[in-house]
Amino acid sequence: MDALLSPKLSLIFGPWAKTEFYINMGGGFHSNDARGTTISQSPGSGVDSNIPAAKVQPLVRSKGYEIGARTVVLPGLESSLTFFRLDFDSELTFEGDAGTTSAGRPSRRYGFEFANYYKPTKWLTIDADIAYTEGRYTAADPNPTVKGDLIPGAVEGVASLGVSVHNLGPYFGGLRLRYLGPYALIEDNSVRSPASTLLNGSVGYKSSKNLVATLEAFNMLNSKAYDIAYYYTSRLPGEPDAGVNDIHFHPVEPLTLRMSVTYYF
Repeated sequence: MDALLSPKLSLIFGPWAKTEFYINMGGGFHSNDARGTTISQSPGSGVDSNIPAAKVQPLVRSKGYEIGARTVVLPGLESSLTFFRLDFDSELTFEGDAGTTSAGRPSRRYGFEFANYYKPTKWLTIDADIAYTEGRYTAADPNPTVKGDLIPGAVEGVASLGVSVHNLGPYFGGLRLRYLGPYALIEDNSVRSPASTLLNGSVGYKSSKNLVATLEAFNMLNSKAYDIAYYYTSRLPGEPDAGVNDIHFHPVEPLTLRMSVTYYF
């Protein structure tokens, strides 16, 4: 069992000319894999090898800071711009060979987010968001062969655009486009995951206040993209005993349609 105190402070100034400014700061945490708090032997070492493994703390402290502004100066449009920084005492990384996560070096992320919510009519809503994050380790790796300080798998650029139709008689629906930019898969940035673009949509009909039919479409562009990717050593039949460094990924689902009918009692 473990516990951490997480104080927080939020200051808001305004509004002036339909605009307010804010500063937030505080502490938080993330939890490590519970197996790491009791482990005594490295996974895959075998009962005969019995390679010892160091235990990890159950909770890892974080500290976050952000400063930003929100405005509704334009009719129907709400916008916010935020700059942030997030520090972790230990970064979790995926160990492909063992299929687990491990606690690593301390890290820092900083970046910005620009969010917009626009409602030009009673039946139409448009939202657009863009964010960028730079993630780096703040301490050297104890293994001298590891070069670079980028956090493998840390997302960098993200953007989304959504259009929603609602209260248009019995009809409703929407489209959402999501872009996930490339990001480093290894500390020295020599291997990167490719970017991905996904388009999802839905359309529905309310035949009464109790009965609703919805048709959803996922990955409408049928993108051949990665849902998630890692870079580590593995071995296929015929490859060297030492294995080969390569990208391992889970593909996004292909174009998929889902029909649902909901009845409210």
